[in-house]
Amino acid sequence: MDTVVGRAEIVLWVRHADGRWSGRAVWVVGVDGKAYVRSAFGRRSAWYRRVLRGAETEVGAEAGGARVSVALEAVDDPELVRRVSGAYRAKYGLSWPGPVESMNGPGAAATTMRLGLSTGQALADPGQVPELSA
Repeated sequence: MDTVVGRAEIVLWVRHADGRWSGRAVWVVGVDGKAYVRSAFGRRSAWYRRVLRGAETEVGAEAGGARVSVALEAVDDPELVRRVSGAYRAKYGLSWPGPVESMNGPGAAATTMRLGLSTGQALADPGQVPELSA
């Protein structure tokens, strides 16, 4: 088993109402063994809004590669959101300081979501996804 947390980015696939899928590369970080993602564009991001409405979601290592069904759960604990911000800073801050500050801004931080394997609508074994082909 490999965790998605070790990857620089993952592709988050979200199903549209008409059945189409769209993929978006997102950064992923880990806190206490769980994986977290955020919308770089805050609440105005289409993928984020679809996920909040319960859209089917999958994760892959790259476009066109193997995908795994996942569930995303909104995080509203301010202390956890702060720790996730620290994880973004630690993982990506040296290479991409500008984008990291944007990801840690109030708009993006408000979209923090916990990522886990999907079992219906619940999270199972959060942050653990079978090894994804690179």
